[in-house]
Amino acid sequence: MNKQQFLNRLDQSIQALSKEERQDIIDDFEEHFAFGEEEGKSESEIAASLGSVEKIADELLAAHQTEEDIMETTSNNTAKAVAITIGLILFNLMIVLGPFLGIVGTLFGGWLVSVSFVLSPLLLLINLVIYPASFVIFELFVVIGLCGLGLLIGILMFLASKGATYLTKRYVQFNIQLVKGGV
Repeated sequence: MNKQQFLNRLDQSIQALSKEERQDIIDDFEEHFAFGEEEGKSESEIAASLGSVEKIADELLAAHQTEEDIMETTSNNTAKAVAITIGLILFNLMIVLGPFLGIVGTLFGGWLVSVSFVLSPLLLLINLVIYPASFVIFELFVVIGLCGLGLLIGILMFLASKGATYLTKRYVQFNIQLVKGGV
């Protein structure tokens, strides 16, 4: 088979490709023939060394299909990720933000109560310094009780804060996985 026969059969076998792609492929094979001829090979030797036209065409078409599949998959994934992201933003703003702010407010209030109760003995001391005659033993026991209650609330707030932080991290990771398509 000579060069022209080889190129004609190749062109016929890759008709599924666009005209520009077919022309690029034909140009590449013409260059290959030109290099072979410079080395002193005949057209039939070069065509034989290239192999079967049908096999070459099958490989070119398969490579082209793979490129199209990759491009289609990438654009589909991007569009899907954008749609999921927009949906998650809306869902998080409308449904999740309110309860989240409520939990954060409750934690903040709990920490404030805990700190206030723990610091209540200081207020009793300040009161004693300013008004030494107003000391009542009952106030001392109330302040000691409040301090103990403040410590207990502090421990509970620490555990609640740790749990809320863990759940928030997990929820953010879930959102990220959802956008990436891993769920």
